[in-house]
Amino acid sequence: MKIQILTPEEVIFDGEVTSITVPGSKGEFQMLENHAAIVSTLEKGKIKLESVSSSSVSAKLTDEGKYKVHSIKGGILEFSNNKGIILCE
Repeated sequence: MKIQILTPEEVIFDGEVTSITVPGSKGEFQMLENHAAIVSTLEKGKIKLESVSSSSVSAKLTDEGKYKVHSIKGGILEFSNNKGIILCE
């Protein structure tokens, strides 16, 4: 899946992953390949990326076990056709 994580200042991540877990406003949820299209608001928490392509790893991502992680204060997610964009702060 192609995932982009963007803030007003910079691109945090732009690359391929096998799964992504996000802090949705109704609770944490995970998306895998071929997930149904979704638009969701995000709460304060951590975005967890699994099996990240090493060429796209940003210094803004930290290691947490098998995940690359980025903490957010909130945001919005759009996911469709195995492509996701997260706008966050």
